[in-house]
Amino acid sequence: MAAMVHLTPSEALLDGKGRPYFLWDCDLTLSEFEARLADPDPAVRDYFLAKLMRQAKPDDVFRFATVEGLVAALPRVSLRLGHTRSFWTWLLSRWQALDEHAGPA
Repeated sequence: MAAMVHLTPSEALLDGKGRPYFLWDCDLTLSEFEARLADPDPAVRDYFLAKLMRQAKPDDVFRFATVEGLVAALPRVSLRLGHTRSFWTWLLSRWQALDEHAGPA
């Protein structure tokens, strides 16, 4: 399914030290953050995915994760999503319902 997302422009995504705006509470560059999302330890990946889902604009989450990956991770990260948990649960369930309704491509 194609979705329209409005990504933060590249020049606004990072601060002067190369840190993404949504990592205001830790000192990681974009490449260090991306490495955490690809870490072989699932606990590390889930921690940083939850941070992304909780702190970034929702559209920017899709710069780093797929709908399928988010759906698969939701049961593992939902308790770390804080006030955004209901939003992500709703959004991902709607996407799943739309995909099921659309049928095979």
